[in-house]
Amino acid sequence: MLLARVRDGDASARDELLPLIYDELKRLANALTGQAAGSTLNATALVHELYVRLSAQEGDGNEWNDRAHFLAVASRAMRNLLIDYARAKKRDKRGGGEWKRVTVDPASESVEVSNYDLIDLSAALESLSAFDERVGRVVELRFLGGLTVEEVAAEVGVSDRQVRRDWRVGRAYLKEQLWDGD
Repeated sequence: MLLARVRDGDASARDELLPLIYDELKRLANALTGQAAGSTLNATALVHELYVRLSAQEGDGNEWNDRAHFLAVASRAMRNLLIDYARAKKRDKRGGGEWKRVTVDPASESVEVSNYDLIDLSAALESLSAFDERVGRVVELRFLGGLTVEEVAAEVGVSDRQVRRDWRVGRAYLKEQLWDGD
């Protein structure tokens, strides 16, 4: 298995991994970036930055257990890259461009990405995790990682039913934290 070779420190295995999962990483990056007009950090650039970051990691970064775990690590790394980018843009003297907002519908199974401020989203996720670590992890894996209910259940170690409950609670929490009154 390729991930086992990566865990064993085989540098060539890491280079083989990216082309195999590139499309999935690009899908995640598209969801995270929302393809903002005028943004210089698009999904392709985000995936490439992710590859550079993951390639530079030693030790813990190479201990991916399976596909779901790798995608969880990758989504967290992408989120961190986007937060760093958003903070840098916010410091830019010329403004900072358009921000994005998250639309969270507790009645729906989805979290719709459309114009969100990633820094606010990150703060809300950190607050949610402080309130309930498992719910925060479920939201992160479903929303940022794009994992299915079954994949999240396996990653977190709970039932599918519990993941669905946690997902509902997490979406409601994010809606409360990010709702802009419109």
